[in-house]
Amino acid sequence: MSTLAVQDHGVVHHEEGHEHHHNSFITKYIFSQDHKMIAKQFLITGITMAVIAMSLSILFRIQLAYPDKAFPLLETLLGRFAPGGRLDPNFYLSLVTIHGTIMVFFVLTAGLSGTFSNLLIPLQLGARDMASPFMNMLSYWFFFLACVVMISSFFVQKGPASGGWTIYPPLSALPKAMPGSEMGMTLWLASMILFVASQLMGGINYVSTVLNMRTKGMDLWKMPLTIWSFFLTAVLGVLSFPVLVAGVVLLIFDRSMGTSFYLSDIVLNGKVMPFEGGSPILFEHLFWFLGHPEVYIVIMPAMGISSEVMSVNSRKPIFGYHAMVYSLIGITVLSFIVWGHHMFVTGMNPFLGGVFMITTLIIAVPSAVKTFNWLATLWRGNIRFKPAMLFAIGMVSFFISGGLTGIFLGNAALDINLHDTYFVVAHFHLVMGSAAIFGMLAGVYHWFPKMFGRLMDEKLGYLHFWITFIGAYLVFFPMHFMGLDGVPRRYYAFTEFESMKRWLSVNVFITWAAIMSALAQVAFLYNFITSIFWGKKTTQNPWEANTLEWTAPVEHIHGNWPGEIPTVYRWPYDYSKPGAEHDYIPQTTPLSQTMSSNLPHDFEDNPVGLEEHTKWTNAHSNQEVK
Repeated sequence: MSTLAVQDHGVVHHEEGHEHHHNSFITKYIFSQDHKMIAKQFLITGITMAVIAMSLSILFRIQLAYPDKAFPLLETLLGRFAPGGRLDPNFYLSLVTIHGTIMVFFVLTAGLSGTFSNLLIPLQLGARDMASPFMNMLSYWFFFLACVVMISSFFVQKGPASGGWTIYPPLSALPKAMPGSEMGMTLWLASMILFVASQLMGGINYVSTVLNMRTKGMDLWKMPLTIWSFFLTAVLGVLSFPVLVAGVVLLIFDRSMGTSFYLSDIVLNGKVMPFEGGSPILFEHLFWFLGHPEVYIVIMPAMGISSEVMSVNSRKPIFGYHAMVYSLIGITVLSFIVWGHHMFVTGMNPFLGGVFMITTLIIAVPSAVKTFNWLATLWRGNIRFKPAMLFAIGMVSFFISGGLTGIFLGNAALDINLHDTYFVVAHFHLVMGSAAIFGMLAGVYHWFPKMFGRLMDEKLGYLHFWITFIGAYLVFFPMHFMGLDGVPRRYYAFTEFESMKRWLSVNVFITWAAIMSALAQVAFLYNFITSIFWGKKTTQNPWEANTLEWTAPVEHIHGNWPGEIPTVYRWPYDYSKPGAEHDYIPQTTPLSQTMSSNLPHDFEDNPVGLEEHTKWTNAHSNQEVK
């Protein structure tokens, strides 16, 4: 009955949707409530923010490579923030802070989840749109406002927020602590409140849509792994982001109302400040209670996207579908009880540290399950090395190499030595930054035809992949050795320390590798923009995939499908099935049409179908005997 209700609701939506074809430019392209258009808005805004964050990283990499050299161009570009052509030390910390904030929250969270959850949840589940299209539109505009507020902090007198992307007190709680603690920090906090509001509206929408708006036949075990990953990511966000808001509100109280939630025994310019009883460790608990689930909010969509892309392009069923789903659920649950491994150096009780260490190492188990299953999916597959496939494989590579170093940092005794060194920078830039970016790019190349009706240029895609893949390893792999030697992160210059001067040549190498990687993104941007307008027009199902989005017409219509929504009969990974006419069988193909390739487990919840299949098998086996 509930399925029929969803179907009926969808048909009504479609009939009403004809009015939307006559909307003005503003209502169609700007204040659109169509999930496909909102996905494009998230993607283009996310790419724009990524370009800004990448530019900031190049600026502070130049400072680290050439700390004693002046570049007049920097003064031309940055004015008072680069007097004499050298970055101001306070502004250097601001660059690090805003770069991290943009990449973690605005690109890897909103850009990745916002784009592909919006695009794929209705299309792969067989829904006309999101559960609440209006709230979906609001989620984008709150995100856009958050971006505007964050970038506007570059134009206030004292500059943007500084103190690192984790904004630990007291730098974030005392407006007079440093220039970046004043209006720039206030704008950072306002931006994050807007951002969290956006994520909560989006997350509630995604969860509601998955639970309530699946088409007929689409039970939970017929959903693609992309939908499982988006669904569980949304659950993580809805449960953890409010904790960040609580921490931010208390921080605003400390900054503006004289409270002492995070402050105690502060001496500023020789004057004892009237703060008592607070603790900055309270903020660390609140921040990392979001911060560690945030790591999986970033990486789980990339996992789902890469699983889908690898199955399609290896022409094989995903290996261990149920194990993949259970490992995603395991990661979701465990991610809430490991946040303390970010705080081993805060004086934590060793027993409590041991508890967090054990849960941290346990969470490696479901991650390893996923890794083995990806490798098994690739094993002996008929692999098509499309750009999307290369980026998906690259995601697995970064996830493995970065994940292995996480075992070191999850061990309390080792983490005390490695904490806040370049080893940590290398670890999370590989396992979270690079892996998630590669998952996102795999999704862009794979679903570009569905978003824009055209294909991206493959040669430029290969160029983009190889330079970015090699460049990322050249940037972050050497940092492990810097960290093992005790080189601290976020320092403005290492020339002041005799023991660190030997790493200056490595910093020069890393900076040029970063510049090379940044130039590769120019090829991607050129490919992306020109393909939207002049790329080769796509067919309806260019990759010969099984999932529902490829049954929708290439031309976008409000409601996704003309007439009735397709019915689902099978799981999404029937590739290269023995006895089948083709190497793919779409989810909309009834089992009665593929008797020669059906297997007994295809009828787990369909005893009538199993009986018919048994009769058909017996009849044909008797014919073969004769």
